[in-house]
Amino acid sequence: MSTTEKKDPEAPADPLADLQRQFQDAMQHYNLGGLFSRPGADPAPADKPAPPPADPLRCIREFNHKPREIRDYLDRFVIQQAEAKKVLAVAICDHYNHARQCIATPTLREREYAKQNVVLLGPTGVGKTYLIRCISRLIGVPFVKSDATKVSETGYVGHDVEDLVRDLVKAAEGDVELAQYGIIYIDEIDKIAAAGNAGARDVSGRGVQVNLLKLMEDTDVSLQSQTDLLGQMEAIMQLQRSGKPPKRTINTRHILFIVSGAFDALGELVKKRLQAGAIGFAAAGRAARSDSEWLKKAGTADFIQAGFEPEFIGRLPVRVVCNGLTAADLEQIMLSAEDSILTQYRRDFAGYGIDFSLTREAIAAIASRADEERTGARGLMTVMERIFRNFKFELPSTAVKSLEASTDTIADPGGALAALLRANLHAQAGLLKKEFAAFAERFRNEHGLELVFEESAINALADLSLQKDRTVRAICEEKFRDFQHGLKLIANNTGQTRFVITDAMLAAPDRELSQWIVASFKAAEGKPASAGPPGPA
Repeated sequence: MSTTEKKDPEAPADPLADLQRQFQDAMQHYNLGGLFSRPGADPAPADKPAPPPADPLRCIREFNHKPREIRDYLDRFVIQQAEAKKVLAVAICDHYNHARQCIATPTLREREYAKQNVVLLGPTGVGKTYLIRCISRLIGVPFVKSDATKVSETGYVGHDVEDLVRDLVKAAEGDVELAQYGIIYIDEIDKIAAAGNAGARDVSGRGVQVNLLKLMEDTDVSLQSQTDLLGQMEAIMQLQRSGKPPKRTINTRHILFIVSGAFDALGELVKKRLQAGAIGFAAAGRAARSDSEWLKKAGTADFIQAGFEPEFIGRLPVRVVCNGLTAADLEQIMLSAEDSILTQYRRDFAGYGIDFSLTREAIAAIASRADEERTGARGLMTVMERIFRNFKFELPSTAVKSLEASTDTIADPGGALAALLRANLHAQAGLLKKEFAAFAERFRNEHGLELVFEESAINALADLSLQKDRTVRAICEEKFRDFQHGLKLIANNTGQTRFVITDAMLAAPDRELSQWIVASFKAAEGKPASAGPPGPA
């Protein structure tokens, strides 16, 4: 079905009420009422008072953050972007102070108030999404992120703009009161500017902008989409359980909308406009500006020329540009930002009992390579994964418990890994012995039979494990697949449950096992056997 296909115009005005009526008729006809009650559940004692409900709006009622406090909090997680932090801190404080006042004095809701919806401009990977996520975490309000390119105009098949508000309710775990003070963040908003083609209905460009207009100010959104049958069924079941219909709408008056994008085309428009009058020596003598410097000069007219509706961009009064990150910034992110990629890698290796660290020079080398990726802080993950992927794969199965990466590691990861494994061969032999013991223990627990590996057999299997680049467990399971069946025959014939694994057994396990079985049958018949299964060691 095309994304521009219109939803059914004959859909009932109130689909939930219509579905509820059909659902109740079905329950009466088929006697399904018991399906939606918990079996064995006892009603609450009449003399036991219900616990007082939690206050979902406590975080808003007690909001008392100052802009500097929010800025300082963001400094812990996001490096640079001082101006963006300042602008966001002021907008957040203004917005939630007004929300707190409206809760305390409901008459304030009737007064006109211009909401501080925000537009963030800047390249990818500079921390735009992370800034907003950290703010929502600090305040305690639900947060929803979506890409503008994945949203369609309301009334058309797809994830429409009103679904963003419904997703906010889900993020609030169904608490509509809290959700109406949440934050909706829409990335890649620049991709829906002038997206339509002549003669075609634009349901993901101008149409989305128009539908976002009323959401960004003050409107009621139905909590049940006409196409969300599961949500409608859940609402009916809630009505059956509680006897009270769920809240049907959510108001967007206090939902803060923040949009962002790289706005490359907008930067080019501003650059052409400002350079239009600069010719000859004036143009040649002007210092080159970064993309963010051009974006800082953008006005409302530039946004409109870039393809945004005047009413849409007018509802985003707070505008701030995020600067691109340098290699020095990326280095600082690794050194000082909380929950940085370096912290994540330390946790990853610590999960295997390995202490992971980087020298200061190695951090600088990684930051330099990440800067060449031109993807901001995301480049750090790209470079780190490229360098340490094989370390993550190999080291958890070895005896290595410490890894300090230097510039040599960054320059030649493969060589550094090979040298580290060679340096730990002695410790690796001890680890392999433990793995043999673990395999023997599993075998005994599963089959009631004990395997004892001779030292020479352990060394031979360890060499085979290294040659084939497979774990000891995989090698043993391959060598001794279905071995228990033959050993159980021997145990039935002779009562023996302890078997010694020798070099000969490793060289030809099937042949040796067959000889053991034949010898056990002869022993059971009282006949002399030329060779029998090894007895207790």
